[in-house]
Amino acid sequence: MTRTNGEHEFRALSSTDLYVGGILALRADEVAMPGGRRARREVVEHSGAVAVVALDEHDRVVLIHQYRYPLDRRLWELPAGLLDVAGEDPLHTAQRELAEEVGLAASDWSVLVDIASSPGFTDQSERIFLARGLSEVDRPSAVGDEEADLVIRRVPLDDAVRDVFAGEIVNAPAVSGLLAAQAVRAGRATARSAQALWRDRPTRFTARER
Repeated sequence: MTRTNGEHEFRALSSTDLYVGGILALRADEVAMPGGRRARREVVEHSGAVAVVALDEHDRVVLIHQYRYPLDRRLWELPAGLLDVAGEDPLHTAQRELAEEVGLAASDWSVLVDIASSPGFTDQSERIFLARGLSEVDRPSAVGDEEADLVIRRVPLDDAVRDVFAGEIVNAPAVSGLLAAQAVRAGRATARSAQALWRDRPTRFTARER
């Protein structure tokens, strides 16, 4: 059996749109595989998103209880939002979503983790920020249908982490962000600059809209 030692270039030989919607697109690519073969790869394109671990002075994290239609139930999550405003910096998106969803601003921002949600079939990636130095601001009077139903809670970070391991918090950005925040708080890890390089930030779907 011939091995490539990770040197093969997986080039797209052709690409066909199967569906283009408001928040995602599905395309089918024919890809050059090792050994001269070709394979079909179906890819879901996504705009990407941000989420925020907002920690107050008592080490409580701000969580929201939000209905998610595909799972047909409400989930405990972090304040979050899509990168769906053309040209908006991810940090600005995070700041805007924190104000819109939970009525908070923060004076200290850093990056906890970047996650690729399911890289086997989608380019969706999320950046999770850590926000400290919280202060209250007015939420916009006009909110979307889902935001109107939000429940907002402040939960001790350690309790939220216990809920992760108990299976009570399953949202991927929330799980990743809470565990990362606990590691940073304990001094086992260091958060990055709020403007740190985001290598896997999706761009293809957003480029379609321009």
